[in-house]
Amino acid sequence: MAVTFDKVFGVHQHTMRIRNQRAEVIAGNLANADTPGFKARDIDFNEALVQAAHVPTTPTTEMQMQTTAQGHMTLADLEAMQEPNLILKYRNPFQPDTGNGNTVEASSERMKYMSNNIEYQATMQFLNGKISTLRRSLSGQ
Repeated sequence: MAVTFDKVFGVHQHTMRIRNQRAEVIAGNLANADTPGFKARDIDFNEALVQAAHVPTTPTTEMQMQTTAQGHMTLADLEAMQEPNLILKYRNPFQPDTGNGNTVEASSERMKYMSNNIEYQATMQFLNGKISTLRRSLSGQ
């Protein structure tokens, strides 16, 4: 029986990559906190994980999209338009800055960065435990 990364690590391999991408996006927001007109962005973690793990999200028969005209798009057309592995969305600020149009709230971004970092570290510890278990089993302990 072949052992694959998907079987051993599950979704955690995808989680680490998405957390890393999210850290880059949040760091970019913080770097542009004083840039006039800059709009803060973030990754929708749940959507990115579903896409990265290739979890099927087909609607039930009651919720199927129906096309009633030749020019209507199907669900497959909409999914093809999405950016692969990076679902960026604009963030709505709690207190919008009316001066320069920038939507970055530095304190909120720092909190999101720290939270993302803690979740990244937790995933890293879980994966290290899995790797240690694999090493022990391969060495016959």
